Amino acid sequence: MISAPDRYRAVELIDEARAAGARQAAACKALGLTARTYQRWTRERTVQTDRRPEAERPKPAHALTDEEVAAILEACHRPEWADLPPAQIIARLLDEEGRYIASEASFYRVLRAHGEQKHRGRARAPVVQAKPTTYRADAPCQIWCWDITWLPGPVRGQFYYLFLILDLYSRKVVGWEVHERESGALGAEVVERAVLAEGCLNEPLVLHSDNGSPMKGATMLETLRRLQIEPSFSRPRVSNDNAFAEAVFRTCKYVPGFQTEGFGSLEAARGWVHGFVRWYNEENRHSRIQYVTPQQRHDGDDEAILGDRQARYDEAKAENPRRWSGPTRDWRPAGPVWLNPERRTACEPDQVAA
Repeated sequence: MISAPDRYRAVELIDEARAAGARQAAACKALGLTARTYQRWTRERTVQTDRRPEAERPKPAHALTDEEVAAILEACHRPEWADLPPAQIIARLLDEEGRYIASEASFYRVLRAHGEQKHRGRARAPVVQAKPTTYRADAPCQIWCWDITWLPGPVRGQFYYLFLILDLYSRKVVGWEVHERESGALGAEVVERAVLAEGCLNEPLVLHSDNGSPMKGATMLETLRRLQIEPSFSRPRVSNDNAFAEAVFRTCKYVPGFQTEGFGSLEAARGWVHGFVRWYNEENRHSRIQYVTPQQRHDGDDEAILGDRQARYDEAKAENPRRWSGPTRDWRPAGPVWLNPERRTACEPDQVAA
């Protein structure tokens, strides 16, 4: 429904357009109206107000009576049924009293109208999970992601556990270890050794993980507090909040040479992971960082490397410009990386998680 002031304004605009020489139908169409609507509004030379809100509407014959509404509230207020939903109350009324008052939908409608439609019972009401904190990495050793995955052992049902820490900005594996068991104490040791190896002790650092017990145990949290590291956790039951670490594990288990039939010993598993990490950091051209290696981006060499690539492309275009219908490939560095970026209608290029 259009309010009276908006109607007056629309009529004024149409009249001005007609006075300037516009056709009535065209002027109405420009405002999303029909000529018939304009004529109805201006009938008897006065703008007619919308009288639908003021119209008297007869009460439906099948509407609940005041007595039925009171009976619904009385049933829902009984102490023995106060923690039951309407579906349970209706069943008990039918079984115990042989009485039907109204449908389940009517029960809910009455409770809503009286401000009583809320969680019933002693169980905790559903809690809306808070949005995870958004972090931005502009350089190495600002945000790390870590997780634990299984590596198959020598027999079915036996596994080794790979602890791995990934730098979000450079995608470099900054710490890893393989153990025969999974525990928060071992994870805390891996984190501490990685901090010392990268030389970022007492520097601002965020460590992101899922909600596993090793990640949220007292030993791990105390280690993070001592190292002045800010913990960050995935939302409960949200599997893709730690997608960066999971992506590394997928690469690890799908590269040629992975022992799908199982590693013969703990030493064999550690030796294979050592080779994989060296390849991943120093030889693998990562697609999300403009096909430089994680080590090159971690050391800050990617800008010069990508600048050389851009120069070679520009030279090739200058030599044979007919092969390009537009600009050459953009070899600019990947830029900052976001963890848990906020959803926006139109994201800026540097705010899309790489």
